[in-house]
Amino acid sequence: MCADRPADDRSPVVLPSPSPASTQASAQAPAERSLPLRLNLDDNDSPSDVLDALFLGRFTTGEQPSSRSHSVSRVKKDHTLLPPGATVLRDAQDDDRSTVLAEGEGWTILVSRWNDGADVTVTAVSGELAEERLKQAVDGAEDEPEPQPENVSMGFWYQSPRRGPYRTTRTITAGTWQEVSANYTAPVADAMGELMKITPDAVSGRLLLLHGPPGTGKTSALRTLARSWRDWCQVDCVLDPERLFNDIGYLMDIAIGADDSESGQERWRLLLLEDCDELIRGEAKYAAGQALSRLLNLTDGLLGQGRNVLVGVTTNEDLERLHPAVVRPGRCLARIEVGKLTRGEAVDWLGTEEGIGRDGATLAELFALRRGTSPASVPFQGDRADAGLYL
Repeated sequence: MCADRPADDRSPVVLPSPSPASTQASAQAPAERSLPLRLNLDDNDSPSDVLDALFLGRFTTGEQPSSRSHSVSRVKKDHTLLPPGATVLRDAQDDDRSTVLAEGEGWTILVSRWNDGADVTVTAVSGELAEERLKQAVDGAEDEPEPQPENVSMGFWYQSPRRGPYRTTRTITAGTWQEVSANYTAPVADAMGELMKITPDAVSGRLLLLHGPPGTGKTSALRTLARSWRDWCQVDCVLDPERLFNDIGYLMDIAIGADDSESGQERWRLLLLEDCDELIRGEAKYAAGQALSRLLNLTDGLLGQGRNVLVGVTTNEDLERLHPAVVRPGRCLARIEVGKLTRGEAVDWLGTEEGIGRDGATLAELFALRRGTSPASVPFQGDRADAGLYL
């Protein structure tokens, strides 16, 4: 590595070109000669960024032309993620990331760790060597928590600027339907109870629609649904649904999916899209372009053919405002309006009438009353002539 000091005070790092002895004579220049092998570093770059650049050097020059990568969601605390015989060249510790650069005979490894997860990438002189060293690095690294009856493994998809479409898994806690059914008004509890008992053979539609005011427990119901279906259905939450149906590559990655099952048998998958009001309301075709069409294609069109994929959507919109194509007969596995508990149900839930209005209460309001908290409010000022200016 050599460096000079240009006028803009950025220090260029020049990656070494392969020696003439390491390249064979060819009428066509090697592929690496077509790339500019100069990187500029300034005070905005971190030590981890420097390690990333150093790691790419041998791959860029062709000295180690093969690369293999793997992500580990939960790394055992005492696992180094380094294969036997690795010599550490550099290590960097940032606030939310640690990076280690190491090497061995004919290979180099970069380990980037954050929170409980890690990315491991190996470059080597051959694909076989890269695969062997990567396997040694990650073998036994995954930390599987002790399974608990109330725990459910849920996937989370998002579009990462660094890695593209990416899925990670987390363990969430969810109660049984018997434990949480009292959180819902009687008609909703009956409908949700039937949904909890559905089996793969009884799936008659691919779209699950939960709509109603905020705070009524739609997300809580979906957590319990994930627990009820965990033997046959894997639940994935899409964190950026507004991007999903506007990015074909992202959509295809999710449609193909990833299975957490150790049995090797493909299970059903439920993709959760929360608060998708703009996507499925009546004017969605105009406002969202092809996004609505792609959603419908995933549920019962060509894109969904051959894939056991269900789509769960939550929205705060009234049913009358939803696009007719979304709610047409045969498309929905279930279409449930989740509303407030009646006054009688809310009193039974809370054990007191204090704080409960004549029209009942939402689940969020009941939990706030139980904790002794309530949203900030302004006392009623009576009928005022200028009241309309503030409505």
